[in-house]
Amino acid sequence: MAYGSELGPIALAHRGGAALAPENTLAAFGRSVALGFRYLETDVKLSADGHLVCFHDNTLDRVTDGRGPVARHSLASLRRTRVNGGEPIPTLTEALEAFPDARFTVDLKDRGAIGPLVKVLQRKDFRERVCVAGAWDSWLATVRAEAPGVRSALGWRSLAALVTSSRTGVRPSRRLATAEFAHVPLRLGRVPVFVERLVEGAHRIGVRVVVWTIDDPQAMHRVLDAGVDGIISDRPDLLREVLVARGQWLPMLGSPSGSTLPEPLAS
Repeated sequence: MAYGSELGPIALAHRGGAALAPENTLAAFGRSVALGFRYLETDVKLSADGHLVCFHDNTLDRVTDGRGPVARHSLASLRRTRVNGGEPIPTLTEALEAFPDARFTVDLKDRGAIGPLVKVLQRKDFRERVCVAGAWDSWLATVRAEAPGVRSALGWRSLAALVTSSRTGVRPSRRLATAEFAHVPLRLGRVPVFVERLVEGAHRIGVRVVVWTIDDPQAMHRVLDAGVDGIISDRPDLLREVLVARGQWLPMLGSPSGSTLPEPLAS
């Protein structure tokens, strides 16, 4: 089934579920899939020899036993690096292959990753399960042109215009609807995003609103009441509980959706 084709709110595990397992690793993705999540978010960075790896930071220092920019390490070097002392850094292809029933939101972030990402998306089974986000409008337009059929979120410029329209009360132009999704933070710096207004305006132009990163159950309920189309969370266990309580949980087929939630590894 293609990305975003189901009815009901999309539940997205941020960096695979960063509060439950080492972020952007197969362990994190697997833990969220075991909870019944079908949507996983990851970031990609480019290795020195042109491979896309699932990793957020520009450098290895914060979450691994390695040092220095990711872009200065070969894939072989990155494979020897461990996230939080235990988990290897996977490539995007490895993640897509390891979880063939999952859909991935891929934050692009780097212009140099466009070509390698397009190459990965030449595989139809990958392309249909991916939504590309976290990039400038022109980068996303290039990806959509070179990998026809792939979904994307709004680029940063279009997203800023949509948020501005919601703050000022001006109906957004349909020209902003360059993609199916808008990935929206609850705040832009110190400025709150008026979610209710934004949802109404986005829906008028056919854009679905996914908010990030929300780990508090009360906030989850609030934005769902406002009509958002999805939530990105570091706490997939809590997000699942909220959606179950609301009768809006859509587990992945074949997942243990009725099983007891595992205890989180971190908080």
